[in-house]
Amino acid sequence: MPEGHTIHRLAADHRERFGGRPVRVSSPQGKFADSAALLDGSVLETTEAHGKHLFLGFPGEEWIHIHLGLFGKVTFGDAPAPPPTDTVRLRLANPEGYVDLRGPTTCALVTDAEKQAIHDRLGPDPLRADDDPEKAWRRISKSRTTIAALLMDQKVIAGVGNVYRAEVLFRHGVDPYRTGKDLTRREWDAIWSDLAALMREGVRLNRIDTVRPEHTPEAMGRPPRVDDHGGEVYVYRRTHQPCLVCGDEIRTADLAARNLFWCPGCQTR
Repeated sequence: MPEGHTIHRLAADHRERFGGRPVRVSSPQGKFADSAALLDGSVLETTEAHGKHLFLGFPGEEWIHIHLGLFGKVTFGDAPAPPPTDTVRLRLANPEGYVDLRGPTTCALVTDAEKQAIHDRLGPDPLRADDDPEKAWRRISKSRTTIAALLMDQKVIAGVGNVYRAEVLFRHGVDPYRTGKDLTRREWDAIWSDLAALMREGVRLNRIDTVRPEHTPEAMGRPPRVDDHGGEVYVYRRTHQPCLVCGDEIRTADLAARNLFWCPGCQTR
């Protein structure tokens, strides 16, 4: 499932390619056809992201709400647009290009009030400048749930996925099995600030890189990481490999139906 930086990048890409101009809206697959017909020819006024939710804003306080889930894919292309396949849930097009959406968990036309209800149930997003980390801290500081699980709970913090969860805990030496109530306020403030910086870089580079300058392949004289997810990381999907900092073996375990990765040498209670 894409992490929050990908959704913010998609919001920016939609805004850059189609914002402020009329767009053709269609649903070759048919599942969004009635809503597409209502929007066809309208101006895409704005785009927004909150966690893993993407919103495309049209006149009349109407929004296309998109959640990619595990299988959703977005493909941008230049004009002329090829004939769409019958798997395309949503196509936006203008004379310069098009974007196709396939396989999302959610693609729905919602009102402004319905959109607000989605925001209300999500936690603060490190990439939204006006979101308050205090809201997350109030829940974390009282919780007996592990910090690793809390970071993945979108009602606590929106946009953090398995990669950022594993990496930010490593970067701050936090044992993933510590409970939220055992985290100090100083640790939480540092984690939030680091997430915001890492995810901003993720938006800029369109990939996740979490290693500090002294641990890059160039600095350490090691081969670059080869992985479908790309990017240089400390622990994510590095099970049984040596830690880049202490040399201990990276471990993995199942936590809340997701694979957890950590270094027992660097992440102590």
